[in-house]
Amino acid sequence: MAHLAINGGPRVREKAFPRWPVHGEAERKAILEVLESGQWGGVEQRVVPQFEEQFAALHQCAHGVTCTNGTAALEIAIRALGISFGDEVILPPYTFIASATAILLNQAIPVFVDVDPETYTLDPSKIEEAITPKTKAIMAVHIGGMPCEMDAILHIANKHNLAVIEDSAQAHGAEWAGQRVGSIGTVGCFSFQSSKNMTSGEGGIIVTNDQEVYDRCWSIHNVGRIPGGRWYEHPNLGGNYRMTEWQAAILLAQMGRLHDQMKVRDANARYLSEKLSQIPGVSAQKRPEKVTSHAYHIFISRYNAEAFGGVDRALFLKALSAEGIPCSGGYVPLYREAVFSRVHTSECPFTCKHVERVVDYSKVSCPVAEHASTSEAVWFSQPMLTGDRSDMDSIVEAVAKVHAHRDELKQAAESA
Repeated sequence: MAHLAINGGPRVREKAFPRWPVHGEAERKAILEVLESGQWGGVEQRVVPQFEEQFAALHQCAHGVTCTNGTAALEIAIRALGISFGDEVILPPYTFIASATAILLNQAIPVFVDVDPETYTLDPSKIEEAITPKTKAIMAVHIGGMPCEMDAILHIANKHNLAVIEDSAQAHGAEWAGQRVGSIGTVGCFSFQSSKNMTSGEGGIIVTNDQEVYDRCWSIHNVGRIPGGRWYEHPNLGGNYRMTEWQAAILLAQMGRLHDQMKVRDANARYLSEKLSQIPGVSAQKRPEKVTSHAYHIFISRYNAEAFGGVDRALFLKALSAEGIPCSGGYVPLYREAVFSRVHTSECPFTCKHVERVVDYSKVSCPVAEHASTSEAVWFSQPMLTGDRSDMDSIVEAVAKVHAHRDELKQAAESA
């Protein structure tokens, strides 16, 4: 008789996990107020500045510039830092594609550096060997809501006079040593895309404590205008990346939920980490002591095939999903994405006369990121962590069940 659901046995869980996004009367009221105000967008806004101020303050920053999405936030921030033709930006390959394409779209060169094997965030010990005279910035990606090792990254950046861009798209409210992400480096970028822990469907924000960086970001996002300038005055080159009043209104309501949601996610993640650690072959992403707040946009765990009788991760993921536990294996290292295989040295920015290195992404190798991508990482999405203790228990039960019947799973794979 089959025990595992993938082989026809009973499922551990039939009930769906909590839906996302969460909304209620606060969002309805906020949208209605914008509707009736007659001010839905433009420059002379009412709600957008309120949100910018409050979100920036939440992240211990003096300034915030909202924009159309998190990708645009990165593009604008990179441009505001003066990074352009042939300049290099160091970043991890284990992240969403926008982290790298935002660099390319500014005609700069992404330089990939491997991640730490326990946290999957940028490994500081590998950064300096990638620095060249053309390096202008380090992009610290707080993957899954886990802050990077910011002390070491800042030390290296200061030593080499580099800017630090915090890609905080998944890290709303996260902290390193009591300091909110986005305020630690030169500039921080957040996303409000539909899956994010705060969402308005789309949207983004840039936060900073640097007045000059803020002024440049504001001008770039607002068609090259300057604060206090005339409507038809455009001293700088920019585009229209402005956020609407609708989005800002929803986000103000969403921000009111953030603290309580973070407490629930944190409690559930800690419980889940402790319970999964008792099952051979599964361990949670390491949480360094200085991570005083983890946003848990993704709960990342690490799978050891040897403890499951050699069953590869792909089959383990299928088995878990069959038990009613949605999961995935996460990112492909970005230099393996098709867009980078199609980037040729005959194209801009690689033909720029200032480029001093031969760029061939087919020869890039970041072994830790590749192992995480192909064999090790197991992701659970943040809405799963907004449930109750019974939801966490069902995840643990399913993993334990697959482990207990790993021989059944292995035999099924061998006979397929």
